[in-house]
Amino acid sequence: MTSSALKHSSRFSRDRWLVAVLTGAAALSAAILVFVVVFLARESWPALDRIGVTRFLSDDGWFPTSGRFELTPMLAGSLIVTLGSLLVAAPVGVGAAVFTQFYAPGAIARWYRRAMGVLAGVPSVVLGLFGLMTIVPWIARIRAPGASVLAGALLLALMILPTIVLMTDAAFAAVPRSQLSAAAALGYGRWTTIRRIALASARPSIVSAIVLALARAIGETMVVLMVCGNVVQYPSSPFSPVRTLTANIALEMPYATTLHRSALFVGGLLLVLAVGLAFWCLARFQIRLERDD
Repeated sequence: MTSSALKHSSRFSRDRWLVAVLTGAAALSAAILVFVVVFLARESWPALDRIGVTRFLSDDGWFPTSGRFELTPMLAGSLIVTLGSLLVAAPVGVGAAVFTQFYAPGAIARWYRRAMGVLAGVPSVVLGLFGLMTIVPWIARIRAPGASVLAGALLLALMILPTIVLMTDAAFAAVPRSQLSAAAALGYGRWTTIRRIALASARPSIVSAIVLALARAIGETMVVLMVCGNVVQYPSSPFSPVRTLTANIALEMPYATTLHRSALFVGGLLLVLAVGLAFWCLARFQIRLERDD
């Protein structure tokens, strides 16, 4: 066998090993997800079997010791706080990425990216303490009690902002310079070039950044536990205190037993299903954007 044939055979063997390793990694990731869902379903089954699905949606409150297990106020609280944080963080994050990539001097842009990297690594309990000592009293001066939907949304927005900024900035950096140069040659101004070329090219990546930010926000526990007030109710305004599903599990799991414990797992299963539905909708939206492009 010639040396070129040996090299080709060796390269083919390495490629096969690489494919096998990557396939195994993908299968392991899927298996972990399936295991988590099966575990939640198994632990939830006693409550689903004895209480029934409809009572989790129609009982008159969350009073496990009295046999009432309504989860919808906490699901509503989770979704409202998460959507509120996205409404704040998404436009601010995309705007900051536009500034960093197209307007800021090089030194400022570099330092800003480093600052976002540091902010992304701040522990959630530290952000919760910051919110508890600054954001909550500030909101309380406007309208008591301060711990509220608004406080949770602002703190979660601060938490997910680096994800949106850094991923959107990377997407803008990946836009071919030739397209930007061609737009300038056609007489487009800077903002027109950003709007028609950069934002259009980076739309799928921006959607991906928002999806990842959504995943972190809806699964966050410590921040919402510290600043949202932990009152089981449907919020009537941004200043209303709420309890989220994650906070409810963290608060009550240490002492929950029997049906109470199983009902908390139903809350976790409901949260997973809500996240899965949100991801599916955003994925369909992203596929449509890519087809349009």
